[in-house]
Amino acid sequence: MKKKMKLLTEQLGEIVSDAFERCGYDRALGGVTVSDRQDLCQFQCNGAFGAAKQAHKAPFLVAEEVAAVLRENDIFSKAEMVKPGFLNLSLSDAAILEHLRAISEDEFLGIPQAEQPQTILIDYGGPNVAKPLHIGHLRSAIIGESLKRLARATGNKVFGDVHLGDWGLQIGLVIAELSVRNPQWACFAPDFPAGGAVPQLDVQTLCEIYPFASKKSKTDEEFSALAHRMTAELQSGRPGYLALWREILRVSVADLKGNYAKLGVDFDLWYGESDADKYLDELMDRLQKKGLLRKSEGALVVDVAEETDKASMPPVIVRKSDNSSIYATTDLATIIQREKDFVPDKIWYVVDKRQELHFRQIFRCAKKAGLVPEQTELFHIGFGTMNGPDGKPYKTRDGGVMRLSDLIETATRAAREKMESSGFVTDEERDELAQKIGVAAVKFGDLINNPAKDYIFDLDKFLSFEGKTGTYLLYTISRINSICRRLDSAASGGRFSGVYTDVERELALDIILTGETFRRAMQEKAPNYVCENAYQLASAFSRFYHDNRIIDEPDETKKATWVSLILLTRRLLLKHLEVLSIEPVEKM
Repeated sequence: MKKKMKLLTEQLGEIVSDAFERCGYDRALGGVTVSDRQDLCQFQCNGAFGAAKQAHKAPFLVAEEVAAVLRENDIFSKAEMVKPGFLNLSLSDAAILEHLRAISEDEFLGIPQAEQPQTILIDYGGPNVAKPLHIGHLRSAIIGESLKRLARATGNKVFGDVHLGDWGLQIGLVIAELSVRNPQWACFAPDFPAGGAVPQLDVQTLCEIYPFASKKSKTDEEFSALAHRMTAELQSGRPGYLALWREILRVSVADLKGNYAKLGVDFDLWYGESDADKYLDELMDRLQKKGLLRKSEGALVVDVAEETDKASMPPVIVRKSDNSSIYATTDLATIIQREKDFVPDKIWYVVDKRQELHFRQIFRCAKKAGLVPEQTELFHIGFGTMNGPDGKPYKTRDGGVMRLSDLIETATRAAREKMESSGFVTDEERDELAQKIGVAAVKFGDLINNPAKDYIFDLDKFLSFEGKTGTYLLYTISRINSICRRLDSAASGGRFSGVYTDVERELALDIILTGETFRRAMQEKAPNYVCENAYQLASAFSRFYHDNRIIDEPDETKKATWVSLILLTRRLLLKHLEVLSIEPVEKM
């Protein structure tokens, strides 16, 4: 088995730690970080301050001792002390070239792989059956998909679960309205046989019926009672309602898959709340045996407050006074199911940050009840709101909630208009490219933000060919593709013989440090670091290409190195897009 590459800061940290130890200081002080002042140095170590306290001497004296040892190592072009005691470090060009070769030959392109791969289950998407996807579903879908791909790219076993809302009152509302409109259907008869057939439905009918029935239930008490009764009978296994539910599920899931596919979102698991239903009795039994249940105003609750809480923590309601279950019950039963089916080391929930209290309650209850081992990580990745120019949640012009399909079409149409003047694509190619560019613009415009932050949705900005946009990344890759088509067909990567310019050195260092970014993105569960790094790579490439005449370079050795650098940059940019689930383009 091929040995996994170490991150550069880890390799340098070992060298600097050895130097501290050789000078008689604690080797634990030799940690190295990437410098935030690349104009001064590439890396930095501040360990001399800690060593100075232990040795009772000035930090700059310690730093100079260690720097003198480091200057003996050919890996550094610079190892200097800067008062009051900083160690500033930069790599030699030979070391840069060695790392470029290693990354080029590494099947993971220098992206760190987990020493002990973990099983991670990511709950994201969360659509409701019988309802169309709207822009409120966008962030969960694309953040969750990116986190799934990031976790896989770093060597873990990952499952993405859509966690359908398919077992609640919204289904009862649809069934109730269908019974009002079609009382003659056999599935509404009490003697409907198990496995019997029901009329076929279509997505347009469901999208019309649910909002109609939901609005109707708010003013028609008799209809509301009918919907609640039918929901209860469905969950109790009434054959006719189960058959109709399966048809609703069939139509809804097919439509959901089509819309998610346009976004480049793909779930491994299509489980729903209904799949957890069979674990509800086990949940209540385990809570009872642990002595965690108590009655409160007719409902059964579990206290989850702790002495260290600084704010009030209400109990979790696991069974309402009418003996029905709620979201908390289903979420807890789902944890039992996931533990049995996957034995995950981590379960992440990519859900609106406004649900923070709910998940804190659920996680505490799950741990108190022993539904998962104590070491299992249950984590809520709460995301902020996508807002319009007014700073309020994004709406359509008439104030409604925009369907996700309409958002994709709007972005595609705008991208097509941007490309009208392009002389590099045919009319037939333009339509396909427009959707890829439009979706890339929307996704990157979202993912470049920290997940927890609100952001302003600005499609014109997202479609710009300049700045931190998905459009700019696709354009950069299309430029690289164009260069590759013009180069000698015999040109190949992996031949790094020298570093000839400063901009080339900057690009090389960005490539080498990409693994550090992926590690940080994984640690913080934040795809925005991957977006930022992709932009930095693309920008560094643009500066490098602008300053050098690569295709016409007469020095074949130099040209071979530059071609290798271009090809490696392309591979890394494509890896970034893969993790972000953004489809690249050949030209634009």
